[in-house]
Amino acid sequence: MTAVFVHGVPETPAVWHGLLAALDHPDTVALSLPGFDSARPAGFGATMDEYAGWLAAQLERLGDPVDLVGHDWGGGFVVRVVSTRPELVRSWVTDAAGIGDVEFEWHDFAKIWQTSQAGEAFWAQQLAASAEERAGAFQMFGVPEEPALDLASHINRTMADCILDLYRSAVDVGRQWGPDFAAIPAPGLVIIPSEDPFLSAASATKAAVRADAKTVALDGFGHWWMLQDPARAATVRRPSCASSGPPWPDSARPEPARPCEGWSASGLRSTVASDTSPSTSLTQLIGCHSMATDKLLH
Repeated sequence: MTAVFVHGVPETPAVWHGLLAALDHPDTVALSLPGFDSARPAGFGATMDEYAGWLAAQLERLGDPVDLVGHDWGGGFVVRVVSTRPELVRSWVTDAAGIGDVEFEWHDFAKIWQTSQAGEAFWAQQLAASAEERAGAFQMFGVPEEPALDLASHINRTMADCILDLYRSAVDVGRQWGPDFAAIPAPGLVIIPSEDPFLSAASATKAAVRADAKTVALDGFGHWWMLQDPARAATVRRPSCASSGPPWPDSARPEPARPCEGWSASGLRSTVASDTSPSTSLTQLIGCHSMATDKLLH
């Protein structure tokens, strides 16, 4: 069973390298969104619906249902795919479940990017700066120096234009995608970093309840939790995945977003209902496999 990781903005698949190494599993795919460390296909509008459709197409190519993990906008595309194409997914994890809340509100940077001229001016300034200067902004949000420089060095005009088009297509994403993000049949986990300045914990929690997903709070982690401490992030827990059939029979399906008992690890808190199957680490989520490799699909 394949595990698929989807990055966000302004990022590349490299954001997952440390976490994948810590998970140490095979059959792992880190996708590269079109226009992010890859070419923007001719005629590709870089809208939220086009990216979600692109992700669904990548999963179709893999054949069997996958364990799907998304961060930032990658997590938003996870929200959409599990809502509209649930047959493609065996289990799912997102840190952007708030996008599935009908009352979702964008952060201040997003509002700049959604504004004509202001968004262009923002990225013109960023592209005129050195990679080291751009890296400083990532470090302010908790990203260590080396991965911050890697993130900053990949920002280019193509990526910036895709970001502007994506955000401008998504002004009302909560109202457009939120109604479909409900009673998702595959087991899901919503990650909520305590220090994330961009994504609302309240929206994520509300959306998790409607989606019948569990939540896990990452105490002390920010938006780029997978870069801050990959080894700790890999210990996030969720219910064990089933080898066949539904992950939980109807009689044992967990109550959504209830506080959990019985464990904590390095500041990570899981919310797991008391009547669920045993919890395991994120290692077991990712397909119950054993060694990580990183592949790109274009």
